[in-house]
Amino acid sequence: MKVAVAADHAGSLLLDPVLNEVRRLGHEALDLGTHDPAKPDDYPDRAADIAAALTERRAERGVLICGSGVGASVAANKVRGIRAALCHDTYSAHQGVEHDEMNVLCLGARVIGEALAIELVRAFLSANFSGDERHRRRLNKIAAMESRF
Repeated sequence: MKVAVAADHAGSLLLDPVLNEVRRLGHEALDLGTHDPAKPDDYPDRAADIAAALTERRAERGVLICGSGVGASVAANKVRGIRAALCHDTYSAHQGVEHDEMNVLCLGARVIGEALAIELVRAFLSANFSGDERHRRRLNKIAAMESRF
């Protein structure tokens, strides 16, 4: 699987460990930066990079990291077809894919450490959408909201 990974300056310390784990798991990593924590960088720009990679089909999933993960999640979800969620527990990281077809995992580098980030990436990337009728029905409602508003 191709996985896009991006971080703003506040999330940059987790960027390399996440990229390394994606590769260690046998996936192709698309490094969208930012690697310099001293250079101010805005999370909406990194969210746009992740969204572009997914909508242009250069990646199938994304991992987006900022200080709290909240801003990254809010920004990424502004793009039609992006289903981003902030996860700081492994259940949500895999259940979000299985039930909600989440395609972007958001992490808060100032909230969690490297070990938990790696566990979350593992849970996210190992999960598959169930395809159950109830989950497809709910996703269709989300798609209708995206079109309507």
